[in-house]
Amino acid sequence: MKTIIRSYQNEDDSRQIRRFLQEVSLLNDRHEYSWSLLRWDYWVWHVNMNIFHLDLKDVVHLWMADGKLVAMLNPDTPGEAFFQVHPMHHTEALLGEMLDMAEAKLPSIKENGRCELIAWVNEKDALHKDLLTRRGYTRSKYKAEHMRRRFLTQPIPESVSPGGYTVRALGDESELPARSWLSWKAFHPEEPDEKYQGWEWYKNVQSIPLYQRKLDIVAVAPGGELAAFCTVWVDDVTGTAVFEPVGTHPDHQKRGLGKAVMSEGLRRAQKLGATLATVSSYTTGAHALYDSMGFTEFDLLEPWIKEW
Repeated sequence: MKTIIRSYQNEDDSRQIRRFLQEVSLLNDRHEYSWSLLRWDYWVWHVNMNIFHLDLKDVVHLWMADGKLVAMLNPDTPGEAFFQVHPMHHTEALLGEMLDMAEAKLPSIKENGRCELIAWVNEKDALHKDLLTRRGYTRSKYKAEHMRRRFLTQPIPESVSPGGYTVRALGDESELPARSWLSWKAFHPEEPDEKYQGWEWYKNVQSIPLYQRKLDIVAVAPGGELAAFCTVWVDDVTGTAVFEPVGTHPDHQKRGLGKAVMSEGLRRAQKLGATLATVSSYTTGAHALYDSMGFTEFDLLEPWIKEW
């Protein structure tokens, strides 16, 4: 079947990409061999819109067959390549075309003028890994992404809010500055506070199509400050609830707050009809938290690197 390769163009492409990712998820039994719908949306509305500001027409490339999308190449951070492929089109020829495009359009340029590209590939995808090896890629020193899953038929861990903390949904816009500050402290504990750039970026997060404020969950300390959070995104087409992100303020860690907000998130997702929950982790602490919440099954997404 002849394919047409073109760059992303408009909102029609966005709608087709979103439907494609849902279809691929179901065909893959909801394993994240390609991105979930939420990961695409979160990248578009938050990661790219708030941080990197890449032009989608420059970095998102589509493979069409008979007018239907069968594969997509895109970055996450600059210098990376992610391969979203319909399982019926997962061939060496197509992956080779996608890698050619990635090397032409997505590498980072180092200070010495050399190119570098990190290609992310599922640990079990022997065809893709063999292609990368023959093209000069090696397994990067960077950590693999643990793409974790648990079914909502499993018992949800009981979690009692400790020491006067309460768990609830995020409030109205007046609470966004506190929610943004909490994210900053949770994910940048060693950074000087002078680098904090404000809270209005959170409006873009709330613009993501799957966003529901009742699934934007926070733990509140006895003094009223926000102490921990998790945001849950339910895709009712695939029945999947994605936890992204999850974090706790450094001053409130080791008190079970991560478990408390995640337990509440699992209960709310279950009530909305989700049957599978997913979350990603890279670090020892995150692995331990998610294991304790029943996310013990995972696929590994590995970074492979090449410089030329």
